[in-house]
Amino acid sequence: MQFARRVFYVAGVYGFIVLLPEYFMEERIGRDFPPPISHPEHFYGFIGVALAWQVAFLIIARDPVHYRPIIIPGIIEKLSFGIAAPVLYGAGRLAGTVLAFGLIDLVWAAVFAVAFMKVRPVAPSYPSIKGRE
Repeated sequence: MQFARRVFYVAGVYGFIVLLPEYFMEERIGRDFPPPISHPEHFYGFIGVALAWQVAFLIIARDPVHYRPIIIPGIIEKLSFGIAAPVLYGAGRLAGTVLAFGLIDLVWAAVFAVAFMKVRPVAPSYPSIKGRE
């Protein structure tokens, strides 16, 4: 369980460090990776959803056994970009620097899967019914 706590804590902190600066980089991203961003609602929406997942990772880190089922969509969150990035790069539609972040997400997905397997669910306890003990 300690492994899962560390994994999700580091993932959440790492995500905040990587994602928060992007809120202030819309113009630069459009300049460095043309064309300019034409749908800022998608750009800021992506960052907001990604940051919400970092909060979820920090919550999982507090009690991985209790929040074990949420690890599964966390893996999917990492795979969604981790798989798309190499495909887009192979099609010539993604810069190498962005591909690197996609590959990092694939590593996170694998580490999350290991954490999921290491965290054993607790069997539910049911209150006893008086007279049937």
